[in-house]
Amino acid sequence: MASSHLPCDSTLATVPVCADGAPLWRSALQDLGPAFYTALPAVPLPDPHWIATSADCACDLGIDANWLASDAALQLLSGNAAPEGSETRASVYSGHQFGVWAGQLGDGRALLLGEIDTPQGSREVQLKGSGLTPYSRMGDGRAVLRSSIREFLVSEAMHALGIPTTRALALTGSPYRVRRETMETTAVVTRTAPSFLRFGHFEHFAAAGKHKELRQLADHVIERHYPECREGATLGNPYADLLQAVSERTAAMVAQWQAVGFCHGVLNTDNMSILGLSIDYGPFQFLDAFVPNHVCNHSDNLGRYAFDRQPNVVYWNLYALGQALQPLIGEPERVVQALDSYKRVFPSELTARMRAKIGLSQPQPGDTELIDGILRLLADNAVDYTIFWRTLSHAVAGNAFEPVRDLFADRAAFDAWLLSYSELLSNTDKALAANLMLETNPWIVLRNYLAEQAIRTAGAGDFSEVHRLLALLAHPFTESPGHAAYAAPPPDWASHLSISCSS
Repeated sequence: MASSHLPCDSTLATVPVCADGAPLWRSALQDLGPAFYTALPAVPLPDPHWIATSADCACDLGIDANWLASDAALQLLSGNAAPEGSETRASVYSGHQFGVWAGQLGDGRALLLGEIDTPQGSREVQLKGSGLTPYSRMGDGRAVLRSSIREFLVSEAMHALGIPTTRALALTGSPYRVRRETMETTAVVTRTAPSFLRFGHFEHFAAAGKHKELRQLADHVIERHYPECREGATLGNPYADLLQAVSERTAAMVAQWQAVGFCHGVLNTDNMSILGLSIDYGPFQFLDAFVPNHVCNHSDNLGRYAFDRQPNVVYWNLYALGQALQPLIGEPERVVQALDSYKRVFPSELTARMRAKIGLSQPQPGDTELIDGILRLLADNAVDYTIFWRTLSHAVAGNAFEPVRDLFADRAAFDAWLLSYSELLSNTDKALAANLMLETNPWIVLRNYLAEQAIRTAGAGDFSEVHRLLALLAHPFTESPGHAAYAAPPPDWASHLSISCSS
């Protein structure tokens, strides 16, 4: 087993641990009653083995590295042992899937181990792929190796990019097999977040007319995660303030997705975090060629979750959350007022992030037209999104734009854009602009083909590619000598990869 090579900062606070170095667990959702969850043990995973752990995540959580490498940790994080001091639970929620009300859903293959105290505050720890729960419906409660590798790697990659996300602490595997399209081996991802509560939790109780439980859930979230909303100082109602705060956090997150070229793939309301975190990674994709209407999910036949539709779909999901909270908020006008904050925050956040991508820390006359112009050119020429921005960053740093020009079939159109861009840069400090760009435009992202290579080697029992990708993705803005191939254009076979909801 190997883990991220980041050293742990010895200045971090020590967290409470048991005598053997294991985290001291507390019962999660302790303020809520049995209407919100079912207590049950994980289904043991036969013959578990380590695939990888994230030393970076462990360090942030204050988890002892020796314990994390132990057999006790392997058994606990594979679902074969119970956490001391906590009761494992699966929570119930509902939601809209592909825009259609799906009714009751819930943690069908996830189980909350509990909470631990960390230097960053309380964190929930959850196993994904830990077996049947009352909410598994027709599923088997297991996660397969390929989807687990993707979620483990992208969780840590998104964190390193500075995008709000659930984290991944560990990945364990097993020879135990289940059927998807074919028979596949299973795995368990250990995920962590301040909370795994979703829009769908609120929809569940609102749809059932259980307003007492709805209020209890909202009060729980406000008390623990949005204390600034307690008095309702902004909109005169704490629940309206909560909706506005969630809308603003979510808007900022989606702006980061769009700026980096990230497609989520399954933006159902049950896959939306109440904390504005990226959550539930399935058929995600970082764009290769810039195709604004790209659909990364093979199951999304109507293209509902296409890349350029994400901002509007997320607003639709927030509207569904607003409808769920309306019994607590009261006047529909307050719901609309709270939701309107998304329309203000999203474009502002996206414009600021796109400005940084062209090297501007402050607005400049004509900057939005320049950004719109280059995005049209990228789409018209199907230019690789990540490579363009990184190459442009180096071009500004070295005042050599020919490598950027070579990315475009329509060079005359690019030359016209470059003339306007050069005029704008003449009013800025080019060294500062280049530094900002190199800190904003990543050298490496988790492309689908990189994940696929790691999955194929792992399927043969070799986990070295998982470890290598984890280490590289932990430093996405730092070019790693000897690993240039990881930032090269994707091979031809990558265009034939198909990722579905089962992935």
